[in-house]
This record gives sequence, C-alpha cells and structure tokens, in this order.
Amino acid sequence: MRVDRSFAFLDLCGFTSYTANEGDARATRVLADFRAVVREIGSRRGVRVAKWLGDGAMLVGVEAEPLVSAVLEIEHRIDDVDSPLPIRGGLVRGPVILFEGDDYIGTPVNLAARLCDAAGPRQVLAAPSFCDVCPPWIGAGEPYAVALPGFRDPVEVVRLLRRPAGPDPVTDPVCGLVLAAALAVQRADDEGAPLWFCSESCAGSWSGAEAVEGG
Repeated sequence: MRVDRSFAFLDLCGFTSYTANEGDARATRVLADFRAVVREIGSRRGVRVAKWLGDGAMLVGVEAEPLVSAVLEIEHRIDDVDSPLPIRGGLVRGPVILFEGDDYIGTPVNLAARLCDAAGPRQVLAAPSFCDVCPPWIGAGEPYAVALPGFRDPVEVVRLLRRPAGPDPVTDPVCGLVLAAALAVQRADDEGAPLWFCSESCAGSWSGAEAVEGG
C-alpha cells in the first residue's frame, strides 16, 4: 500500500568513539537519556518511533509539522541536558510503500537517512519542501546542493534552525522552548493570565489553558 509520510533520522554524533573512550556504562546512560527524550517528545507531538537504530532512531509522522517540531525540540533538549554527544538529523517527506503494516520502503526513507549521515553535529538537514510546514519558531537557511551516496545527482537541502527568541522571550510551559511571543500560540490560564506555547500540540497538553481571541 502506498502512503504519504514524513520521515526523520536522528543520530548521536561520536557514539562509537565515546564508548571506546568512556566505557560501556557511560555510553549506555547517554543512549538511555537520548531514547527517553525521543519517546517523551515524540509521544506528546504525535510522532512515532518507527525503529531504534543503535545510537539513532527513525521517526515517522503522518503530518510534517509535528515531525519538524519534534526533531528541533529533541535537538534543543539534548543540548539543554548537557549531553556529551550532540545529535544530527535528516528529514524528508513523500510517498512510500507501507510494507507488512510496520515498515516503509521508498526513496524518501533512504534520502532522510543519507541526510542524517551528511549532517554535522547539531545540524538538521531537510528537503526544501519542509520550509512550507515549519512552525513560526523554526527557520531555514538558503538551499544548497549536497552529493549523497546512492544518489546520482546532488540533492538540494536546507538546514533547519530555531529562530532567535529576541529581546522579550517567552517560555512554553510544556516543552520549555524559549521563543519570541510573536511566534507563539497564545492562551490563558484559568485566571486569565497569558500563556505562550510553541504549537497547538503543546497548548492542548496544558491543563487549564483556554483560547484567547486572536491568539
């Protein structure tokens, strides 16, 4: 069966060297922390972990925007917890074959994996089509071409980045992202005090938040 999905591959940079230098116990703690972050954020944003790949993960989303938000939040969280290993990622969307109910086959999957391999530490590379679905707090650099193994021609990509919060930042009480108020989803608590969220999914997760007209 052919379906349209969005895919992301994430990878802990330098995991093999870290394991050799620091030992199995420390390496497995770093990996366990990474997987816990991926599970928590993916679950809240409606993104599924399709499979674990040793020191990485393959994520899949029916919609593109929650997947972009999840990946950039994961990158932010890994930095915030002072992980000794940063992550890198690649995102692509498009039609694939859903095989035996739980596996995906097609060029978008292969390309997302290759983009992750091509990314540097703290880099998230994506197909330019993701520029149209990024939430306001995520921006994209200028498109450029990269040569990837298994692809005859260079592939055009963009780097996705969190936008600067600016001089008057607000903090999402659910995910902890700091962003400019103008880029946030505004709500109010039970007493009418303003709240700001990075997305509708985080706003919906906050108990007691109510819609503000124009927010």
